[in-house]
Amino acid sequence: MHIEILTDVFQPWQWLEQYESARRDVMAGQFGATSVFIGTMRDFNEGDDVSVMHLEHYPGMTEKYLQKIAEEAEERWDIQDSVILHRVGDVRPADAIVLVAVWSAHRADAFDASRYLMEELKSRAPFWKKESLLEGDERWVEKNTPDPGAERLIGTNK
Repeated sequence: MHIEILTDVFQPWQWLEQYESARRDVMAGQFGATSVFIGTMRDFNEGDDVSVMHLEHYPGMTEKYLQKIAEEAEERWDIQDSVILHRVGDVRPADAIVLVAVWSAHRADAFDASRYLMEELKSRAPFWKKESLLEGDERWVEKNTPDPGAERLIGTNK
């Protein structure tokens, strides 16, 4: 598993290609499915145009929480590896904010573990977002958009 907080723009597909290449000898033949989620910044939220989003985190606490949910995913699903990358600092529209990837022998485990990681990250991980609107105002984001389909993962076990 790999957990990382990033302060600079990153290219998720290039990062994944390098990661898989570096792990080719370790993971060769072990997985038949890779589930990837890439979240990018929208230029709108709650009906307003957004020019920049500033993401803050609590160093140490955030990484510990991400490690915890990655370990939970390993306990609940049969997965070989997982990655969580998350940006902090100023993020602009179309920038990648988050990358979640899961490798497994079978697609169901990869899909479910990936969705679980993303939903836990969005709903409980210690990140704080402040949006700068095109009109010049700033506001803290109070809640994330709920995913009604995520509830089915709460009781899922291996």
